[in-house]
Amino acid sequence: MMVAQADRFDVLIVGGGPVGLSMALSLTRFMTGARIGLVDRRPMSVPQDSRASAIAAGVRRVFETLGVWDAMAEKAQPITAMNITDSGAGDLARPLYLRFEGDVAPGEAFAHMVPNRTMAEALLAQLGDGIEVVAPADIVKTDFDSFGARLTLGDGRQLQAALIIGADGAQSSLRQGAGIGVVAHDYGQNGIVTTIEHELDHQGVAYEHFRPAGPFASLPLPGRRSSLVWTETRANAAHYLAMDAQQLALEIESVMGSSLGSVQIIEKVQSFPLRMQIAREMVAPRLALIGDAAHVVHPIAGQGLNLGLKDVAALAEVVIEAMRLGMDHGGDDVLLRYQSWRRLDTSAMAMVTDMMNRLFSNDIAPVRALRDLGLGLVDRAGPLKDAMIRNASGLTGSGPRLLLGQPI
Repeated sequence: MMVAQADRFDVLIVGGGPVGLSMALSLTRFMTGARIGLVDRRPMSVPQDSRASAIAAGVRRVFETLGVWDAMAEKAQPITAMNITDSGAGDLARPLYLRFEGDVAPGEAFAHMVPNRTMAEALLAQLGDGIEVVAPADIVKTDFDSFGARLTLGDGRQLQAALIIGADGAQSSLRQGAGIGVVAHDYGQNGIVTTIEHELDHQGVAYEHFRPAGPFASLPLPGRRSSLVWTETRANAAHYLAMDAQQLALEIESVMGSSLGSVQIIEKVQSFPLRMQIAREMVAPRLALIGDAAHVVHPIAGQGLNLGLKDVAALAEVVIEAMRLGMDHGGDDVLLRYQSWRRLDTSAMAMVTDMMNRLFSNDIAPVRALRDLGLGLVDRAGPLKDAMIRNASGLTGSGPRLLLGQPI
């Protein structure tokens, strides 16, 4: 069947979350005349998402270069320091073992907390004429060959492009349809997330408190509010979710050691299972995976979305350079360059977060003693601390241009 000219695109992106939207903007900002299709099974609108995400300094430069950061900055909170504490079950004291503080550059915090709704609003507001939104739309069939890729939608419409980008989440139908397997590990833990209001000012300090069942992170938001990411066993998570708001607020205050005074829950409490999942390949013929479609890591280091936006920076650069040179931008050589650029970083982050979770999510006394000793030694090693924070901020001095704050 011939595909109508009106349904031909340069690139089709499946998935309209922050990663998919950033991918679409990256391509249209720096490739004049490119026709980009953005396909999602849901209506393209601001999600009712009460969560917030930590945006590292390097990734923030991606947003700055795309022209969307100013709209996010109004409701973003810079993280000025991070305090890391540790305690066993029943311990009343929460000794501070490691503290990161200071700017990664003059006047530049190593990360900002940005509400997910704010991020979506800023990105959606910048969708221009070069991006055609096809949503809500169900994809019923995908076809890939040496000449191009085609999506068949539930209403019979067919969309064709030289390259399809899968930003369709951890359960990616594009990844599964291409026969790409995953390496996965279920942690047997759930993440509990919500937003709290508290009596005392957080002063821009983030707290990560390691407990036997997993880390409890309190991340500052504007005003006397903080975003919580609480790792628990499945059974404990179900127990906490069964509490009423007042009971749960008292439990949160106790877990925090009243470091921020009395607390009140002001957003819906959500819970989701935690697992590591890495795609065995990030590319297939005419297909590139980005974000959670390519990798899911434990939230212990707050790097999930940052990894996805680093994917965007790398893929946008190789695709745009190929298009400018008149090359087949969906060809194997282009896609393999993207994969080689991102494979080591994503695999290393998955391994590091997995090891951190295993090390800190237990109450074995000898293990606790060793990890606390290690944290204390790092705290006293200034150059090592500086190197760790610069790496976590994404400011390594090399990499895709968008991460360096440079146009493609």
